[in-house]
Amino acid sequence: MKTMILFITVIMLCSNCYAQNDVPSADVQIKAALLAAPKEKKDSCTVYGYDTNKQFILLRKGTNELICLADDPNQAGFSVSCYHKDLEPFMQRGRELRKQGMNDQQVYDAREKEVKDGSLQMPKQPAALYVYSAEDKDFDHATGEVTNGYLRYVIYIPYATSASTGLPEKPTGKGMPWIMNPGTYRAHIMINP
Repeated sequence: MKTMILFITVIMLCSNCYAQNDVPSADVQIKAALLAAPKEKKDSCTVYGYDTNKQFILLRKGTNELICLADDPNQAGFSVSCYHKDLEPFMQRGRELRKQGMNDQQVYDAREKEVKDGSLQMPKQPAALYVYSAEDKDFDHATGEVTNGYLRYVIYIPYATSASTGLPEKPTGKGMPWIMNPGTYRAHIMINP
């Protein structure tokens, strides 16, 4: 009986140790986050990620216009992104609202209200977002290597519509750009190669 209790205790401690250490190292997080960045921009991007307590932190200060985010260890799947610095107020506000427990629709609604009342600024010109995704099983936490990853491109263009851009509201061919959320503060052009 004592052996069984000791065995169960060891298993619980080991699983707890793994859970606390499932955040990749800063170097691995940076390497993985940069998978979303255009090749010529990778060396100079600012990169945010997570500490061992899964708190959002600055991993590397960059010198160019792109901000990259490491994979969130609190979310299922693997997803990293890079976006133009002019999108940072929008992105940061989304992180703050989600941290308060809001769901996606509540975040959309809160940001829309703030954009309309002028307390949240959206870029005045189109701004790029690059998203690189994969399944959890395809991301190696030790090396930062990803197999079967998928890169998509997003260009935020607030309040744009199909009529103002000439783009359809749904993709009509492989890799064809289309406009999502037309006419709203979060209107963006989607390009899924």
